[in-house]
Amino acid sequence: MSDLSGKTVLVTGGTRGIGRAVALALASGGARVAVHGRSEPAAAEVASLLGAAGAGTFLADLATAEGTESLVAAVTAAVPTLNAVVLVAGADVLTGEPATWAFERKLEELLRVDVTATMKLARAFGRWMHDREGGAIVTVGWDQAHAGMEGDSGELFAAVKGSVMAFTRSLSRSLTPKVRANCVAPGWIRTAWGENASEAWRRRAVRESMLGRWGTPEDIAHAAAWLVSNDAAFVTGQVLAVNGGFRRA
Repeated sequence: MSDLSGKTVLVTGGTRGIGRAVALALASGGARVAVHGRSEPAAAEVASLLGAAGAGTFLADLATAEGTESLVAAVTAAVPTLNAVVLVAGADVLTGEPATWAFERKLEELLRVDVTATMKLARAFGRWMHDREGGAIVTVGWDQAHAGMEGDSGELFAAVKGSVMAFTRSLSRSLTPKVRANCVAPGWIRTAWGENASEAWRRRAVRESMLGRWGTPEDIAHAAAWLVSNDAAFVTGQVLAVNGGFRRA
């Protein structure tokens, strides 16, 4: 794990799944971690796990303009120095009741949270850090966005996460040299959807990884921790695929 001592990092979507793993990994590396979420009980649970490494919890609904604006205002007022932001928050349209939504409704939700909120937060926090001591931004894309995948979910996430990846490359040029911006592109990661995926999807996930296994939230967390660390000081404008070596089976 890279040494993150002395750094304060905000993690959006930090109360579950990949975001929670990122928050805990950053704390293990020595960072103080501010956590964003939508659920107060879930945020309190993560704050308890972080203990002295916690730098505050912030609740906001990123599907709304008011939510993104209130998060920026709250964090910049409460955290004197912010060294990095890891923007994990995304809409879950694959599990629970949202999985039954029509394609159009899923698209609208993903665009609001994964694209619009990510862009607004990255720009706001990026410029805030740029005007101070500098820092790093990490976004989350998808490893198959460039090649595409069949089906409704493939079409949705290729468009949405492809947008995030392209935006991040451009943002890195806008904020250079004081703020670095990179994107982690996960492959098949065993999150809530993966835990309940059909046997066919489970076999496909393993088959399409050269390492022959599902990825874990911790795999993504370790990559994000490296990207915000000084060990990655010469890395910006990159999309890092964390997928066990994708292969089209």
